[in-house]
Amino acid sequence: MTAGILVLSLLLGTLAIGAIALFRRLGSKTSTLPVTSEWITDLSLDRYRPMLRLLGSSDIEFLRSNPGYSRKLEARLRANRSRIFRSYLHWLDEDFQRVCLALKLVMANSSLDRPDLAGALIQNQIMFASALLGAHFRLFLYRWGICTVDATSLVHMFDNVRLELRSLVPAEVTAYA
Repeated sequence: MTAGILVLSLLLGTLAIGAIALFRRLGSKTSTLPVTSEWITDLSLDRYRPMLRLLGSSDIEFLRSNPGYSRKLEARLRANRSRIFRSYLHWLDEDFQRVCLALKLVMANSSLDRPDLAGALIQNQIMFASALLGAHFRLFLYRWGICTVDATSLVHMFDNVRLELRSLVPAEVTAYA
């Protein structure tokens, strides 16, 4: 009975920490915002394509099929891949936050009121923050060989806000910040 209470307490504590991190993330602002037409044009999903296959099982399976395989070698590969993937998550989060801030600036400076866009932006930020938190948790488990991590939904959410920004900002914009 006490083991169940301990597990439940740990689960609730983890959820509370996750909720706090989610709300802090939603309230944070990126300090630099290079909103230029060149920056918006340069925003590309190409930067994140390697991320989508980085934690695939094919490299682990290949490693296991070789005569020099050891659990220690697999653990080292998983640790290195996890570190690289965590960097990609960080860059993706920074780019997503910058695009969201740029969208907020565009909305604030627009002569049209867009409550639909504002609502969609908030919803996207909540979904992205939740998915990012889940990806970090799954990455922790991946490192120990327990599960996999798929960042496709995160990249797709980033792409949606990126395309929205591109559609709202005319090519002749030079800077907001």
